[in-house]
Amino acid sequence: MKKHIAVYPGSFDPITYGHLDIICRGLEVFDTLIVAVARNSSKKSLFTIEERVEMIRKAVGDNPRLKVDTFEGLLVDYVIRQGARVILRGLRAVSDFEYEFQIAQMNHTVQKEVETLFMMTSVPYGYLSSSIVKEMALLKGPIDSFVPPAVQEALEKKFGKK
Repeated sequence: MKKHIAVYPGSFDPITYGHLDIICRGLEVFDTLIVAVARNSSKKSLFTIEERVEMIRKAVGDNPRLKVDTFEGLLVDYVIRQGARVILRGLRAVSDFEYEFQIAQMNHTVQKEVETLFMMTSVPYGYLSSSIVKEMALLKGPIDSFVPPAVQEALEKKFGKK
């Protein structure tokens, strides 16, 4: 039987319940899901890559079908190295689609055997983004319904508690 491996890439700065929604649903479709945290030196992150990986691991628990990893360079090259052929991307709204479509077309042009599959975020998370969560945490607003407890704790360490 052929193993179906997908890579779910992102900055996950920090991981939210919207990301976890895609991860859980991705595991229903694929045998193995790799959550790949991008090392992007040109993007200013709130959390280090190690902190982001740790928060993801705490949020997803121990699942032998789920791997948390980091990568740098071209995503499609990473996907091939992992033995995967699918990039899983979450879409919140139509506004996400235009950018994601361009990236998917570019990736497919570079590596014809890699496909991008889009999964719509579940309705309760359609508005949710890491940026919004960071802004809410900075302003000492409630974030417990947006992120797992370990992420809430990490954000409170960065910005202080209410």
